[in-house]
Amino acid sequence: MSAQLNHTIVWCRDKHRSAHFLVELLGLPAPEPFGPMLIVRFDNQVSLDFYDNDPPIASQHYAFLLGDDDFDRAFARLQARGQPWWADPGKQRPKQVNDYAGGRRVYFDDPDGHLLEIFTRE
Repeated sequence: MSAQLNHTIVWCRDKHRSAHFLVELLGLPAPEPFGPMLIVRFDNQVSLDFYDNDPPIASQHYAFLLGDDDFDRAFARLQARGQPWWADPGKQRPKQVNDYAGGRRVYFDDPDGHLLEIFTRE
């Protein structure tokens, strides 16, 4: 069997707020409770497991490859929320869309300061 990423824990101050932020933005099914966590499942069988933890929360980076139509919907939701976004992970190009490799990508923070990325081309 080859190695595959199955899940990772996302440390957060409020798992309900953080998990729902992600599923609402990406248009995913509601998170599922599993023990002390809320599980967000993706089409490729990987999950993010949201787990409450005391601050400080160390910022992590999570990137989501989307089809063009899904990107359009997620980006529209991001803008409708008034959420700041950047074209780069260093946050030097605000309110711009990165067109690297002929695709589109933007970066933004989740409620716990994790740097999220949505993009259309690898």
